[in-house]
Amino acid sequence: MAKWMEIRKGADFQAVSEKFRITPFTARLIRNKDITEDEAIREYLHGDLSDLHAASLMKGIPEAVKLLMEKIRQGAYIRIIGDYDIDGVCATYILLKGLEKVGARVDTDIPDRKRDGYGLNMELIRRAQEAGVDTIVTCDNGIAAPAEIAFAKEMGMTVIVTDHHELQETVPDADVIVNPRQPDCLYPYKKLCGAAVAWKLVQELWAGCSCPPELAFGDLLMFAAFATVGDVMDLTGENRILVKEGLKLLRQTEHPGMSALIQVNELARDRLSAYHIGFVLGPCINASGRLDTAKRALSLLNTSDYDQALVQAAELKGLNDERRALTEEGVEDAVEQIEEGPLKKDRVLVVYLPDCHESLAGIIAGRLRERYYRPVFVLTKGEDAVKGSGRSIETYSMFEEMSRCRELFLKYGGHPMAAGLSIPEERVEEFRRRLNDACTLTEEQLTEVIHIDMALPFSHVSERLTEELSLLEPFGKGNTKPVFAARNVRVLESRILGKNQNVLRMKLVDESGMPRDGIFFSGCMQQVLEDLQERQTVHMLYYPEINEFRGERNLQLRILNYR
Repeated sequence: MAKWMEIRKGADFQAVSEKFRITPFTARLIRNKDITEDEAIREYLHGDLSDLHAASLMKGIPEAVKLLMEKIRQGAYIRIIGDYDIDGVCATYILLKGLEKVGARVDTDIPDRKRDGYGLNMELIRRAQEAGVDTIVTCDNGIAAPAEIAFAKEMGMTVIVTDHHELQETVPDADVIVNPRQPDCLYPYKKLCGAAVAWKLVQELWAGCSCPPELAFGDLLMFAAFATVGDVMDLTGENRILVKEGLKLLRQTEHPGMSALIQVNELARDRLSAYHIGFVLGPCINASGRLDTAKRALSLLNTSDYDQALVQAAELKGLNDERRALTEEGVEDAVEQIEEGPLKKDRVLVVYLPDCHESLAGIIAGRLRERYYRPVFVLTKGEDAVKGSGRSIETYSMFEEMSRCRELFLKYGGHPMAAGLSIPEERVEEFRRRLNDACTLTEEQLTEVIHIDMALPFSHVSERLTEELSLLEPFGKGNTKPVFAARNVRVLESRILGKNQNVLRMKLVDESGMPRDGIFFSGCMQQVLEDLQERQTVHMLYYPEINEFRGERNLQLRILNYR
């Protein structure tokens, strides 16, 4: 069971309130996020594009720009090789549009997840060489492909790597590497996604080619922001500014592909948030790379015909609906394997689902991590090897732990919180054993801690207070929604709703005596309902929101947890 812990951090909330013209309530919520210095508070509340760091500070960008400008002058054939997820697709689109704008002879290639696997491989390089490509520019990949890049160099090609993943022991011998995670890179913010790195490169390239600088702050910024959310990057510092500004552009975009995607998902533009990127729009882009080819998603972004974009967007939404159903099946199979076998005792879960679609491994791993609060790897059977994805918890660096047994893998890479791998089938059990033998996680570290921002009786919740919380947006990883607690809550009324019977709408009253509408989402709602009916009162964690339906606005509480 998760541990609830109220955050108690002191500060002169009144002074912060007066200096930044916010209420002491909001000042406390900002302090809870460890944002304390005046400049950091100012940037958090009011940061804009002028606060972004100069692209030229990133190691490799000046050299990459110089090299690309030379290639463009020569009329050299440039190929962008991206990745099949939302970050890779958006990064590919940004580089394509950025290079086309300055007259480059350029095209793209994206690996097939099942046939090619992640990132650069020998087949992609052979295809480029046979097509007469002079220069390969990678995006959202390349830093973990030293052998493949060496092969491309042997074939006489120039290689520019743009990536954001952790560097491995062997750094590729590319002509230029652009990656803020390089240890001697002076770029102050290290947590950009691959599309944001690509956007930074295009910014500097356009400046070098005397393009109006404001052009980069339109659709290309929007897609860098879109990928930042979709790739689950921390919404802190520069990322937070990118997403805040990108959402403004998304709400008013005339981009045919994105407009069509918004329409087929029946979203209200004026209420688009980071949530809609992460859980509605983004998964449609990802679904093409998971179940078919990411080239379909790139085609949607590239189309200039709105009617055609509507057809393509509807197809991507259909793929995402299929992906959801397959994910539910995979989660059920994984839970059964964990509950009925020896895995339940493991501190690091390695679940082998040979019949599962390999593209769903990461999603299923994330769902299992939420359920069991353990680092989780989900492995599936590929044509030539077992492939898998991992999702971790804050106290376990997945990439670091994998590096300790790197000799087991055919290929691996990732971050502390997520990773991908391929491994021979006969070594799967050894992988599971070695991870668990080396694991030093304690029971305390394996107990999820839910941090409560403050106890807030229902009587203190108002529309004005709820609207004030919008100052803290956009929410996501690294900038989560505040969590409030109410004691001794009684459920006066309740009913299960929704096509999948996964919504519980309630009438609640807490010890302050104030009634409020509540809504709770769960995959096992009947069990939740029976649980609540057995108890006279429960303590609840919640977040207040304004529910707008058919022109009416109502205050409701999104219930997050109870006990």
